[in-house]
Amino acid sequence: MFSSHNINDPDPYVRSVFSFRDKIKRFVWNIVWIVLCRWTPNPLHKWRVLILRLFGGKIGSNNFIYPDCKIWAPWLLDTGDVVTIGPGVEVYNPGGVSIGHHTILSQDAYICGATHNYNEMAFTYLKRQIVFEPYVWICAKAVVLPGVRCQEGSVLGAAAVIGKNMEAWTVYAGNPAVAVKKRNNFLLEK
Repeated sequence: MFSSHNINDPDPYVRSVFSFRDKIKRFVWNIVWIVLCRWTPNPLHKWRVLILRLFGGKIGSNNFIYPDCKIWAPWLLDTGDVVTIGPGVEVYNPGGVSIGHHTILSQDAYICGATHNYNEMAFTYLKRQIVFEPYVWICAKAVVLPGVRCQEGSVLGAAAVIGKNMEAWTVYAGNPAVAVKKRNNFLLEK
Protein backbone atom coordinates (compact mmCIF):
# COMPACT_ATOMS: atom_id res chain seq x y z
CA MET A 1 0.00 0.00 0.00
CA PHE A 2 1.08 3.59 -0.49
CA SER A 3 2.57 5.71 2.26
CA SER A 4 0.34 8.18 4.05
CA HIS A 5 3.04 10.84 3.73
CA ASN A 6 1.58 14.32 3.37
CA ILE A 7 2.95 15.88 0.16
CA ASN A 8 2.96 19.30 1.81
CA ASP A 9 5.41 18.19 4.53
CA PRO A 10 9.11 18.72 3.77
CA ASP A 11 10.69 15.39 2.92
CA PRO A 12 14.13 14.87 4.46
CA TYR A 13 15.01 12.60 1.54
CA VAL A 14 14.32 15.22 -1.12
CA ARG A 15 17.29 17.51 -1.50
CA SER A 16 19.20 18.85 -4.43
CA VAL A 17 22.43 17.08 -5.23
CA PHE A 18 23.78 20.15 -7.00
CA SER A 19 24.29 23.58 -5.54
CA PHE A 20 22.48 26.62 -6.90
CA ARG A 21 25.85 27.91 -8.16
CA ASP A 22 26.45 24.67 -10.04
CA LYS A 23 23.00 24.81 -11.62
CA ILE A 24 23.59 28.39 -12.78
CA LYS A 25 27.01 27.45 -14.18
CA ARG A 26 25.50 24.59 -16.18
CA PHE A 27 22.62 26.81 -17.33
CA VAL A 28 25.07 29.43 -18.64
CA TRP A 29 27.16 26.68 -20.27
CA ASN A 30 24.12 25.27 -22.09
CA ILE A 31 23.07 28.70 -23.37
CA VAL A 32 26.62 29.45 -24.58
CA TRP A 33 26.86 26.08 -26.38
CA ILE A 34 23.49 26.58 -28.08
CA VAL A 35 24.23 30.16 -29.13
CA LEU A 36 27.91 29.83 -30.10
CA CYS A 37 28.44 26.21 -31.10
CA ARG A 38 25.37 24.08 -31.75
CA TRP A 39 24.62 25.67 -35.13
CA THR A 40 28.22 25.79 -36.39
CA PRO A 41 29.35 23.74 -39.40
CA ASN A 42 31.09 20.44 -38.59
CA PRO A 43 34.60 21.59 -39.65
CA LEU A 44 34.74 24.35 -36.98
CA HIS A 45 36.23 22.01 -34.37
CA LYS A 46 38.83 24.55 -33.22
CA TRP A 47 36.12 27.07 -32.39
CA ARG A 48 34.21 24.55 -30.26
CA VAL A 49 37.44 23.48 -28.55
CA LEU A 50 38.10 27.14 -27.69
CA ILE A 51 34.66 27.47 -26.10
CA LEU A 52 35.15 24.25 -24.11
CA ARG A 53 38.50 25.56 -22.84
CA LEU A 54 36.91 28.88 -21.84
CA PHE A 55 34.57 26.84 -19.62
CA GLY A 56 37.43 24.96 -17.96
CA GLY A 57 37.77 21.94 -20.24
CA LYS A 58 41.29 20.54 -20.46
CA ILE A 59 41.24 19.80 -24.18
CA GLY A 60 44.25 18.45 -26.08
CA SER A 61 45.33 19.53 -29.54
CA ASN A 62 43.62 18.43 -32.76
CA ASN A 63 40.36 17.40 -31.09
CA PHE A 64 37.25 16.89 -33.20
CA ILE A 65 34.24 18.05 -31.21
CA TYR A 66 31.00 17.96 -33.19
CA PRO A 67 28.35 20.67 -32.81
CA ASP A 68 25.46 18.41 -31.84
CA CYS A 69 27.25 16.55 -29.06
CA LYS A 70 26.20 17.30 -25.49
CA ILE A 71 28.80 17.81 -22.78
CA TRP A 72 27.23 18.18 -19.35
CA ALA A 73 30.14 19.93 -17.63
CA PRO A 74 33.19 20.93 -19.71
CA TRP A 75 35.13 21.80 -16.52
CA LEU A 76 35.01 18.06 -15.70
CA LEU A 77 36.31 16.97 -19.12
CA ASP A 78 39.96 16.17 -19.81
CA THR A 79 41.07 14.99 -23.27
CA GLY A 80 44.36 14.05 -24.83
CA ASP A 81 45.41 14.91 -28.38
CA VAL A 82 43.47 13.75 -31.46
CA VAL A 83 40.23 12.88 -29.65
CA THR A 84 36.86 12.71 -31.40
CA ILE A 85 33.54 13.36 -29.69
CA GLY A 86 31.25 12.57 -32.58
CA PRO A 87 27.81 13.69 -33.69
CA GLY A 88 25.05 13.14 -31.14
CA VAL A 89 27.42 11.90 -28.42
CA GLU A 90 26.27 12.71 -24.90
CA VAL A 91 28.92 13.05 -22.20
CA TYR A 92 27.13 13.11 -18.85
CA ASN A 93 30.17 13.69 -16.65
CA PRO A 94 29.32 14.79 -13.08
CA GLY A 95 32.09 12.48 -11.83
CA GLY A 96 34.53 13.61 -14.51
CA VAL A 97 35.58 12.04 -17.78
CA SER A 98 39.15 11.56 -18.93
CA ILE A 99 39.70 10.69 -22.59
CA GLY A 100 43.14 9.51 -23.70
CA HIS A 101 44.78 10.47 -26.97
CA HIS A 102 43.55 8.95 -30.24
CA THR A 103 40.23 7.92 -28.70
CA ILE A 104 36.94 8.06 -30.59
CA LEU A 105 33.43 8.37 -29.17
CA SER A 106 31.30 7.58 -32.22
CA GLN A 107 27.91 9.00 -33.12
CA ASP A 108 25.14 8.81 -30.53
CA ALA A 109 27.29 7.10 -27.89
CA TYR A 110 26.16 7.79 -24.31
CA ILE A 111 28.74 8.27 -21.58
CA CYS A 112 26.88 8.06 -18.27
CA GLY A 113 28.88 9.17 -15.23
CA ALA A 114 26.21 8.92 -12.54
CA THR A 115 23.49 6.69 -11.16
CA HIS A 116 21.41 6.29 -8.00
CA ASN A 117 21.55 3.80 -5.15
CA TYR A 118 18.20 2.12 -5.72
CA ASN A 119 18.57 0.15 -2.44
CA GLU A 120 18.22 3.29 -0.33
CA MET A 121 15.03 5.18 0.39
CA ALA A 122 16.91 8.41 -0.32
CA PHE A 123 17.85 7.08 -3.78
CA THR A 124 21.31 8.58 -3.23
CA TYR A 125 22.94 10.11 -6.28
CA LEU A 126 26.27 8.44 -7.09
CA LYS A 127 28.77 10.04 -9.47
CA ARG A 128 31.76 8.13 -10.80
CA GLN A 129 34.67 9.04 -13.04
CA ILE A 130 34.92 7.35 -16.43
CA VAL A 131 38.37 6.87 -17.95
CA PHE A 132 39.17 6.15 -21.58
CA GLU A 133 42.83 5.26 -22.07
CA PRO A 134 44.54 5.94 -25.43
CA TYR A 135 43.32 4.31 -28.66
CA VAL A 136 39.87 3.38 -27.32
CA TRP A 137 36.92 3.28 -29.69
CA ILE A 138 33.36 3.54 -28.40
CA CYS A 139 31.20 2.66 -31.40
CA ALA A 140 27.87 4.15 -32.47
CA LYS A 141 25.04 4.13 -29.90
CA ALA A 142 27.14 2.31 -27.30
CA VAL A 143 26.66 3.11 -23.60
CA VAL A 144 29.44 3.38 -21.01
CA LEU A 145 28.17 3.27 -17.41
CA PRO A 146 29.54 5.03 -14.30
CA GLY A 147 33.02 4.21 -13.05
CA VAL A 148 34.13 2.20 -16.09
CA ARG A 149 37.78 2.24 -17.16
CA CYS A 150 38.30 1.45 -20.84
CA GLN A 151 41.89 0.26 -21.03
CA GLU A 152 44.23 1.07 -23.90
CA GLY A 153 43.00 -0.03 -27.32
CA SER A 154 39.71 -1.49 -26.11
CA VAL A 155 36.64 -1.33 -28.38
CA LEU A 156 32.97 -1.26 -27.38
CA GLY A 157 30.82 -2.41 -30.30
CA ALA A 158 27.79 -0.63 -31.72
CA ALA A 159 24.83 -0.39 -29.32
CA ALA A 160 26.68 -2.35 -26.63
CA VAL A 161 26.36 -1.50 -22.93
CA ILE A 162 29.37 -1.81 -20.62
CA GLY A 163 29.22 -1.59 -16.83
CA LYS A 164 32.62 -3.09 -15.98
CA ASN A 165 36.20 -2.27 -16.86
CA MET A 166 37.33 -3.21 -20.35
CA GLU A 167 40.61 -5.06 -20.85
CA ALA A 168 43.31 -3.62 -23.10
CA TRP A 169 43.18 -4.38 -26.83
CA THR A 170 39.92 -6.32 -26.46
CA VAL A 171 36.65 -5.95 -28.40
CA TYR A 172 33.38 -6.03 -26.45
CA ALA A 173 29.84 -6.43 -27.76
CA GLY A 174 26.30 -7.04 -26.50
CA ASN A 175 24.12 -6.00 -23.59
CA PRO A 176 25.63 -6.52 -21.15
CA ALA A 177 28.83 -6.30 -23.14
CA VAL A 178 31.24 -9.22 -23.02
CA ALA A 179 34.67 -9.72 -24.53
CA VAL A 180 34.30 -11.25 -27.99
CA LYS A 181 37.82 -11.12 -29.41
CA LYS A 182 41.24 -9.54 -29.16
CA ARG A 183 42.26 -6.52 -31.20
CA ASN A 184 45.70 -6.23 -32.78
CA ASN A 185 47.96 -4.08 -30.65
CA PHE A 186 49.39 -2.00 -33.47
CA LEU A 187 51.71 -0.21 -31.00
CA LEU A 188 53.75 -3.43 -30.64
CA GLU A 189 54.01 -3.84 -34.41
CA LYS A 190 56.16 -0.70 -34.83
